[in-house]
Amino acid sequence: MANFFTDNPDLKFHLEHPLMKKIVALKERNFADKDKFDYAPMDFEDAMDSYDKVLEIVGEICGDIVAPNAESVDQEGPKIVNNEVVYARGTQENLDALVKAGLMGITLPRKYEGLNFPIVPYIMAADIVSRADAGFVNIWGLQDCAETINEFADEDQKERFLTRVSRGETMAMDLTEPDAGSDLQAVELKAEMKDGQWVLNGVKRFITNGDGHIALVLARSEEGTHDGRGLSMFIYDRNHKSVIVRRLENKMGIKGSPTCELVFKDAPAELVGSRKMGLIKYVMALMNGARLGIGAQSVGVCEAAYREALEYAKEREQFGKPIIQFPAVYEMLATMKAKLDAGRTMLYETSRYVDIYKTYMHISEERKLEPEERKEMKRYQKLADFFTPLLKGMTSEYSNQLAYDAVQIHGGSGFMKDYPVERIYRDARITSIYEGTTQLQVVAAIRGVTTGGYLDRIREFEMMELKPELHALRRTLIGMTDEYERTVKAVVAVKDNEYVDYHARRMVEMAGNIIFGYLLLHDTQRNDKFRTSAEIFISRGKADNHSKAGFIFNSSIDDLGFYKPDLAEA
Repeated sequence: MANFFTDNPDLKFHLEHPLMKKIVALKERNFADKDKFDYAPMDFEDAMDSYDKVLEIVGEICGDIVAPNAESVDQEGPKIVNNEVVYARGTQENLDALVKAGLMGITLPRKYEGLNFPIVPYIMAADIVSRADAGFVNIWGLQDCAETINEFADEDQKERFLTRVSRGETMAMDLTEPDAGSDLQAVELKAEMKDGQWVLNGVKRFITNGDGHIALVLARSEEGTHDGRGLSMFIYDRNHKSVIVRRLENKMGIKGSPTCELVFKDAPAELVGSRKMGLIKYVMALMNGARLGIGAQSVGVCEAAYREALEYAKEREQFGKPIIQFPAVYEMLATMKAKLDAGRTMLYETSRYVDIYKTYMHISEERKLEPEERKEMKRYQKLADFFTPLLKGMTSEYSNQLAYDAVQIHGGSGFMKDYPVERIYRDARITSIYEGTTQLQVVAAIRGVTTGGYLDRIREFEMMELKPELHALRRTLIGMTDEYERTVKAVVAVKDNEYVDYHARRMVEMAGNIIFGYLLLHDTQRNDKFRTSAEIFISRGKADNHSKAGFIFNSSIDDLGFYKPDLAEA
């Protein structure tokens, strides 16, 4: 069977990025664990070899078990038995295989029985799992919730809960409610102290893997409050059996992943960190991690869609030849590959930023950072904050586009359940909705536009060394940047926030086209195999940006009136 890591050399290419030397040295504290744990690496090469071997195991399990189970899992789905979620047979088989292989707690410190891997190889594993079954990554991948416990919980909580995750227990983040979806300030699940114990009462809805063993729960701890300042974060342990799984949602896609409605009835819970910081601090960190995970899921879906489309186009003959030989089809495939490569390079660039700033953050708890280290931490945190919504917003849209095109290339066959693209198409749709819709990613990303954050990074990209044969592509990107800068200045000059919001998505995507283009260009600098994708993506990005700029310059603030609903008539 296929190994989903070794059959994709692009993964190894991103794993071996030059910045990994710095990331590994920071994560391993210059390899201080080598004398405490027999599985700790001795040096950089030893660490990279560990990542490589673990990813090979992930790839093998995904190729031999997870992918073959995907269709039956989609048909069977989970169910509720005696108030507990029972996974589909294939889902449980997938999970058992990954737990047996020791692939839980990948990023957690070794003292909690984790592997102490950086974010990059963990996200790469999520990329691989998502290609095999986008629904299953929502169960296995929620182990990243443990990072929030590792960052903010006390030592006793870390010892008790993180070791359980490393040993194979699953997690959930219980945030949304019937009247609190995107607007988490409206959360009303009540947390109160009874006999020296926090208890939770209320309802949570749309909770992915809601019956996980350990849940992070956002609840209102401050009586009389109605905004984010009254919310705190809690850990709920399923062993208390104080939560009723009222129903499982019947979803369009990712059907193997149980999405639950939960009823809390005097459910015992433990406060994480400080009161009142649940939304303001802890959920923000949790959501950024989740959005990085959805970026990985989106790229994995893109990979699956592209591979299915390419294979079908090579085999399907019409008018005496394979359909891949028709321009209408090979143009679609080339564009799909360009978006896949662009999304993946953005995924790992963002992951590297997160790796560096989070590792510095943990080091700061062990010792005082040097001034240069603190400066570097703040720099990479800022870049991660700017890049994460851009990554999640654009790659989730790409996953939908590639899944759509994969079905189109299959023609009528793609509409049938006989082919995986029908499932992939349904699975892709959620990526641009959960963990913050594309529209909310734009709200988060627009700050990078209006403050010049994206432009500053783009100018840094401009200065990077390139082979002479790539200079023409850079000149195209410089022209796109000048157009972007003029466009942003024109919108901001109107001095109307609603007008900025009206054009926000256009400006964010213009920045994204330039940034993704530069990242592809720098990949091509390291390996010429990305040249075609870089040329296609930058060419299409230039046309897209010019169209967006033209629309903006031909509009005015008066145009807002065309789109506002008549509330009186409604």
